[in-house]
Amino acid sequence: MNLSGWLEAWGDATVLAWGGALLGLVFGFAAQRSRFCARAAVLDVCEKRVGDRLVVWLLAFSTALLAVQLLAYSGNLKPEGSRFLAGQGSLSGAILGGFLFGIGMILARGCAGRLLILSANGNLRALISGLVFAVTVQASIGGWLAPARQAMGNLWLVDGGAGRSLLSLTGLGQSGGLAVAALMFATAAYLFASRHRNRPWLAAGAATTGMVIAASWGFTQAVANVSFEAVQLQSLNFSGPSAEWLMRVVSTATVPDGVNFDYGMLPATFLGSLLGALIGGDFKLEGFKTENKFGHYLIGAVLMGFGAVLAGGCTIGAGMSGGSLFALTAWLTLISIAAGAALSWAVYRKMNWPV
Repeated sequence: MNLSGWLEAWGDATVLAWGGALLGLVFGFAAQRSRFCARAAVLDVCEKRVGDRLVVWLLAFSTALLAVQLLAYSGNLKPEGSRFLAGQGSLSGAILGGFLFGIGMILARGCAGRLLILSANGNLRALISGLVFAVTVQASIGGWLAPARQAMGNLWLVDGGAGRSLLSLTGLGQSGGLAVAALMFATAAYLFASRHRNRPWLAAGAATTGMVIAASWGFTQAVANVSFEAVQLQSLNFSGPSAEWLMRVVSTATVPDGVNFDYGMLPATFLGSLLGALIGGDFKLEGFKTENKFGHYLIGAVLMGFGAVLAGGCTIGAGMSGGSLFALTAWLTLISIAAGAALSWAVYRKMNWPV
């Protein structure tokens, strides 16, 4: 049965949910086994070393970038229909939100996606931080923090369309974007091979992590192409879905009707990471210790939750998913996250705190 047949038999929502679940399962497993972590990658840069986590992140990101640009170049993806390019965006939101998220990422010892991965590995610190993150996201969308988020986001706006596309702004076009992506992938592959020539499974895990980003864009585009309903073009994102799943648990009256891509993706990512931890012998219950600085985790989770909504996504939702489209706001978010994380790292060093 082809995709049209599946949609006719089971409906758009069900197909999207099962597709999200499959992709989330693969992402969770690959990210867990490859130790994919944006926070660790930034720390490697701050410490002026080409460490293992940096090359893993670079390989995953460049794989996503190249695969997405290949989809767009071949006509199998229409990036202009995504939320990162179609509608009005916020440059101030990307910069300020990304900066706050970066600070929070260091305090909480992981980004939103990493907290979910670690929670499935038995890390109770990550689980509690993830819950606080989800609550803050919901408060930033339509709660007490929404007015502050709206005020900061409206400081500097940019119209949708060419004004949000780096490929249009720079004149590179689709072919230029593909060339840049290929160059970045070749560089990342070289760096990885020079350090981990004898670890092909690590390379496979990092590359698979990036490929899921592209596969998610391609899958939702394929559904949109044959569906008679309006289907949101999207890839992985862990901020909005975290808040949505939290509200599903505490109050079903406040969540969207039915199921969707995110409905299947988030719990499946958790399950994929759990499988990876069990297979690799990494599952271990861990709580808070005196040196863990409980307050840092909570403050970090709040900053990440507010920053993610303000910026339009997290390191994965904006940085990788939006960045792979060469969206201006997504790249500004990614750069600002790195800047905020670097500032936090400098403060930690000055205070002699363990990073």
